[in-house]
Amino acid sequence: MRLFIALDLGDDARAAIAAEQTHVIGAIVAKGGSSPKAVPPERLHLTLVFLGEIDASLQPMVVAALEPPVAREPFTLTFGGIGVFPPRGKPSVLWLGVTGGAGEALAVQDDLANRMRRLGIALERRPFHPHLTLARWRDSRTADRPRALAAATAGAVARVHVDHATLYHSRLSSAGPAYSPVARATLSLSSSASEKT
Repeated sequence: MRLFIALDLGDDARAAIAAEQTHVIGAIVAKGGSSPKAVPPERLHLTLVFLGEIDASLQPMVVAALEPPVAREPFTLTFGGIGVFPPRGKPSVLWLGVTGGAGEALAVQDDLANRMRRLGIALERRPFHPHLTLARWRDSRTADRPRALAAATAGAVARVHVDHATLYHSRLSSAGPAYSPVARATLSLSSSASEKT
């Protein structure tokens, strides 16, 4: 089974981010660029830990590992700033960055990733870069990069109150992935949380 842990978006944030997504993609196309395929707004999330394909027998252990609260205070995550991957050449991914709360998100990600590693699950080695994937190109042009960056809205696009992270089961199909919540890890600085982590 395919699992990942992510931060969820509220309805208001999702709507604001979808509007920015539509604006930036529209600007790229209007200026003669190639059209990236947008991630449907209902599938937008900020991935913290991608577990990938694991044996179904491990799921109960993963769920149990998320039961102790993360010893962190809830925080606000602010989204803003458009970017593309890779950093040079033709872009393949259009993303929205994090301009506030990145340090807190990194701390939560580190805690949860370490819990998964203790179960023997091999994770990606590349550094965690908090972002939301907005769209992907199948066939892009080098000029799409400056078009995307120039279209970005100045300042904050959306804010999200973060008090938990969610474990999702991802099912792939020809219609695209479907995500089902499995468990959640709450953020809490209570004395009981500190004792368990």
